[in-house]
Amino acid sequence: MGRSSNGRMLALWIAVGFLVLVLMCGSCLVGGLLVRQVGGFLPAEAPTAAPTVAAAPPTAAPVVVPTNGDAEEQLVAAVYQRVAPSVVHIRVVQRISGNGPDFGFIHPPAGSFMQGEGSGFVWDTSGHIVTNYHVVEDAEQVEVTFLDGSRVLAEVVGTDPDSDLAVLQVDMPAERLFPVALGDSDALFVGQRAIAIGNPFGQEWTLTVGIISALGRTMSSGTSRFSIPEMIQTDAALNPGNSGGPLLDSAGNVIGVNAMIISRMQASAGVGFAIPVNVVKQVVPELVENGHYTYPWLGISGRDLDRDAALAMNLSADQWGALVIEVVDGGPAAAAGLQGSDDTYTFYGDEIPIGGDVITAINDTPVRTMDDLIVYLVEKTQPGQRVTLTVLRDGAERQVEVTLGERPR
Repeated sequence: MGRSSNGRMLALWIAVGFLVLVLMCGSCLVGGLLVRQVGGFLPAEAPTAAPTVAAAPPTAAPVVVPTNGDAEEQLVAAVYQRVAPSVVHIRVVQRISGNGPDFGFIHPPAGSFMQGEGSGFVWDTSGHIVTNYHVVEDAEQVEVTFLDGSRVLAEVVGTDPDSDLAVLQVDMPAERLFPVALGDSDALFVGQRAIAIGNPFGQEWTLTVGIISALGRTMSSGTSRFSIPEMIQTDAALNPGNSGGPLLDSAGNVIGVNAMIISRMQASAGVGFAIPVNVVKQVVPELVENGHYTYPWLGISGRDLDRDAALAMNLSADQWGALVIEVVDGGPAAAAGLQGSDDTYTFYGDEIPIGGDVITAINDTPVRTMDDLIVYLVEKTQPGQRVTLTVLRDGAERQVEVTLGERPR
């Protein structure tokens, strides 16, 4: 992916990854027609009075694991049987403010209402439900439906736009809540089986199967200027409505939260992404306890140091690191004296910024790419912590001490 100040180079905030065309997997309803939405919903009828908890219908018949299928079929069926009761269908109602989003031929007026839906899963027997932030963003009403048909209103108790995670609270007896089992996203491998359960296009408790296609993707969250590190790429079919549902391993453990796809057709093209469960483990307890998550902040934008930029800066062609493009005024990096780009070079007609500090290590951990820096900051540091950056400035190596701040919300 080429980069330039005129389009190819994308400035990356610390804890911001490469910006790509990302389609968030939410969906909305207009007169029964499912329409993909980004950053909002389409107008619908104003909500009626808030419903009370619906009486639970008789328990749904259990999924019977076939005995005449092959081992693969039996394994997948067993995962579905075990995890489906933990998965929920989420419906939301949101009021449009301002002029509302522009959907081409539809221009929703201010003050109208939108209905959307997504997926989620039971976190604990206290009634906490995990989903995506973009599923419940600015929702005035959230309703959760369980596999047995029980419907209950939910309260949004914690949100983190930077990781695109949210936590809901429902009032349900503990014996009717089935928390998921959590896996370890650091132990995953490319080619490993990946199983998704969710509600694509409103088709409840749909199961799709694929593999882990890639690991370690840093993707724009789509709900903030920051990005999510270490995301899981999968070819298991994800579509609008799958957002917030679990991505599972072959043992039925949650390894990620399905969040987004890349697609020109706004439907599954086999390139889906899930928030890794180890990020979920880090963020969700804080959302339950405090309602928000606090990230460390360095206060720069930058990009990978590529070969052409290295040569233009009189560095070795194989020099690696994170090139600082801009230092935020008043931020931690500025206070520490870190320097941003002060020069440019021309690359096929584009002016590309160079000349800033090149970060090659943080606390003696090598930084080969901007992603390396993002991952270290998110996973290994806290606000107020002092870190040592190894940087190249004018070709000479030096150490810069930085006291990290709190990431702006």
